[in-house]
Amino acid sequence: MSRITVVYFSPTGGTKKAALALASKLAEEVREIALPVPDKKEYSFGPEDMVLFAFPVFGGRLPVLAAEQLKLFHGNGAAAITAAVYGNRAFEDALIECNDILEAQGFWTAASAALLSEHSMWREIASGRPDSQDQLQISHFAEQIREKLRQPREKAASVPGDRPYKSWSPMPVVPAVSDSCVGCGLCASQCPVSAIPKDQPKTTDPAKCILCMRCTAICPQKARSLPAPAAAMIQGKLSPLKDIRRENELFL
Repeated sequence: MSRITVVYFSPTGGTKKAALALASKLAEEVREIALPVPDKKEYSFGPEDMVLFAFPVFGGRLPVLAAEQLKLFHGNGAAAITAAVYGNRAFEDALIECNDILEAQGFWTAASAALLSEHSMWREIASGRPDSQDQLQISHFAEQIREKLRQPREKAASVPGDRPYKSWSPMPVVPAVSDSCVGCGLCASQCPVSAIPKDQPKTTDPAKCILCMRCTAICPQKARSLPAPAAAMIQGKLSPLKDIRRENELFL
């Protein structure tokens, strides 16, 4: 296959980086679809198509927004590669949840990968990843995936995880806004769930916010961040992982 469509939800850029690293090794032509798609547009594929779905891991699960958006894609026998991108803790039930949805949508899940990227809430965890070592590993993964796709279709990718999926709910906090905010509105225009009012960009609707950290990553003034107590809690929980290098994993 000379063309691949990459569908990704990448609030802080890490998932997109990892996904494109893999996609560029799988096909010469790469088409991108960023989630959420405007107006809930639906997409249909066929048996000759190859689609890479990539998403960040939220608490060991597929983000709710991504799970909802995947139902806009109809496989009709297309080959799917799935990638769970996580920040050095664990991917738990994220891949099995994604694959279950896509198989129900008519995709054949040919391969799945758990890929490393900087943790969105504490960038010192898995800092700089995916790095050059990851790129070499991803290239090897791509060779294995291409080889499987050349063979007659048999079993779908076997991935770890549990059913029912683990329960998860986001922390009951929203990003804090400092006096550095100039009200430019970039965060409001880029929030994937419209949790930041365009006429009041210094506020965040806690009923909508999914704590994806996009606003903190893109703010030109660095005016948005996790509230100090939440940041301290996250750092305390993740500090044992700071010096551990987890490796990417491929499942066929």
